[in-house]
Amino acid sequence: MSSTTQALLFALLGAVLGAGVVLAWRISEAQTRPEVGPVPTLPPGIAAVLSVLRSSALVVDSSEQVLKASAPAIAMGLVRDRRIAVRELADLVRQVRRDGQIRETEIVMQRAPGTPPRHVSARVAPLSSQLVLALVEDRTREHRVESIRRDFVANVSHELKTPVGAIRLLSDAVIDAADDPEAVQRFAGRMHTESERLARLVQQIIELSRLQGDDPLDEPLPVDVDDILKRAIDENSTDAAASGIDLVRDGTEGLVLLGNREQVAVAVGNLVANAVAYSPAGSTVVVAAKPGDTTVDITVTDQGIGIPAHEIDRIFERFYRVDPARHRSTGGTGLGLSIVKHVAASHGGDVRVWSVEGQGSTFTLTLPRKVPTMEAPQ
Repeated sequence: MSSTTQALLFALLGAVLGAGVVLAWRISEAQTRPEVGPVPTLPPGIAAVLSVLRSSALVVDSSEQVLKASAPAIAMGLVRDRRIAVRELADLVRQVRRDGQIRETEIVMQRAPGTPPRHVSARVAPLSSQLVLALVEDRTREHRVESIRRDFVANVSHELKTPVGAIRLLSDAVIDAADDPEAVQRFAGRMHTESERLARLVQQIIELSRLQGDDPLDEPLPVDVDDILKRAIDENSTDAAASGIDLVRDGTEGLVLLGNREQVAVAVGNLVANAVAYSPAGSTVVVAAKPGDTTVDITVTDQGIGIPAHEIDRIFERFYRVDPARHRSTGGTGLGLSIVKHVAASHGGDVRVWSVEGQGSTFTLTLPRKVPTMEAPQ
């Protein structure tokens, strides 16, 4: 046998041995690799249901990939690269897949810096042997409303406690000073002041609660703006005169807006009362009305203490006061501007403020206007 023939035989033998080794390795790998089932598919109708759900919904397979996500789920940021982007929700899905038990939980989702967190409730349930369904509801608004309610109750309790406690102490003082007519008269006067403050606080709480329960006006009625401004000036003229403040009516007369007369009167009255309370003696408060194309702007301008720029965004919060040290002397409750804001919202209007600290403020209440009907040309 020649050397060439021997070389060919050895090459052929090597190729056969190599092919055998590769085949044996492939067979071994196939035996040790876990059997992969068919790719799971959504049950009939699930995709259609998810497409119309208002809540966020996810369907997750056994490899933790999101097979289907509703539009709200994507908008909420629950899915990223076909994976669940919220760690707490992903952990809940794994637990449900392990034992098949339906689970519910509350999750706080942190968002961008400076943005309040999102509060959501999640309900996760097995959909099949391989699929898990997660339903997520955004509860941020409900959480905020509940927080506001708790704060409101706490603030009301505190505000009511102050005048009630003062009246009780003053009544004890009157009893102890029964033989001193001058002291009795002085304590009685202070009791009268505190009782007026208490009555004003209770009345504003009632007004605010009623406004919060009202729906937007369905059938607004014509309201004479001149009557509203005259009523607000008359109601505050005594306090203004006692403080040496001039109340001046200005602007356009004969305007008519569309809304609820009592609500508008309360809102404008609160704006004028605030202007009088926070204005120095000898200053002027101007109450005016100006027409727009479809709106009426009612403005109240004072020459008072003004509002710091960093506090302007908070002045419409309930019980918030720019100068807490002055509220006892002014008798303020911190609810007036909140009532104005609710009246504006229920009328589909707006309230805004311009202010410079130490120079004064201008509050503008914008409400829908009743535009006079023009006669048809002859």
